[in-house]
Amino acid sequence: MRLFRKKTSLPDEEYTLDAVDQTTLADVDDAIEKEESISSKIAHSGFLKKYVKLAQIMFMMIKDFRKGVYNKIPWFTIAAITTALLYVFMPIDLIPDFIPGLGFIDDLTVLTFVTGWIETDLHKYLDWKLKENSPTE
Repeated sequence: MRLFRKKTSLPDEEYTLDAVDQTTLADVDDAIEKEESISSKIAHSGFLKKYVKLAQIMFMMIKDFRKGVYNKIPWFTIAAITTALLYVFMPIDLIPDFIPGLGFIDDLTVLTFVTGWIETDLHKYLDWKLKENSPTE
């Protein structure tokens, strides 16, 4: 993925925003295609395990967006989710993931930034999803 340039220190807010700005619909589709691998990596890493449910919601959101089912979401949120998920997927990043105890710190950093930026949109999406799935009276 072209949006991640070589970095010599932990990703920061500016680095992550630059990556979000470069995200395309093709990147969104790429993340959706890699859902199983990304979800598995999150589920089997110590530091990222707390993001398992969040990643599930993020994938639901971007898939509903791509299907045209849910469009009450800013592009920034879709791009930010895609950036975070694809960053986690990257096998070679600043701190290689195979280093015990440290390998996922950069992934955790990007996920933390993105989650903070999109928290309101996640809540709106979940409210919408609950309303859509509730039985009509």
